[in-house]
Amino acid sequence: MALQNLVHRLRQFRTWHHWVGISVVLFMLITSVTGVLLGWKKNVEVLQPATLKGESKNLHEWVSFDKVATAAAHAVDSVVGRAIEMDRMDVRPDKGMIKVLFKEGYWEVQVDGASGKVLSVAQRHADWIEHIHDGSIISDGFKLLYTNYIGFGLLLLSITGFWLWYGPRRIRKAKQG
Repeated sequence: MALQNLVHRLRQFRTWHHWVGISVVLFMLITSVTGVLLGWKKNVEVLQPATLKGESKNLHEWVSFDKVATAAAHAVDSVVGRAIEMDRMDVRPDKGMIKVLFKEGYWEVQVDGASGKVLSVAQRHADWIEHIHDGSIISDGFKLLYTNYIGFGLLLLSITGFWLWYGPRRIRKAKQG
């Protein structure tokens, strides 16, 4: 009786493993591919522009944020052909520069903190890849559902996968003893 119960549970786990695997395979494929790309973002300039260095790390020598914002806005406007609203500034005192990020198109402008001179204008492809990776490219609500679904799906696949490995060993041992 105990052996039949063990065999029955193993079949149930196989069924669960099968259907959960089918339902999450596409999402796991997307998450794994984008995860690999994000792992390489600091090493591949196409994904994320290299962080350049400014003239001075001394904050007392730096220009105002207003001048940085103006220089960045002009730089991105000259590349895109229209004004884009600024999202945030990422101050890097150790590099002597400020990254200015824009709300549209994943644009980044690196500005020298001391001179206010534009060091680079480039798109941050790693940002949209990250939005695909976590599901936020659709919405924040979808992101929550997506990450929970993948997380719980992977947990369930791990548990059922372990049982599919361990269960037959228990069955063999029960048949021998």
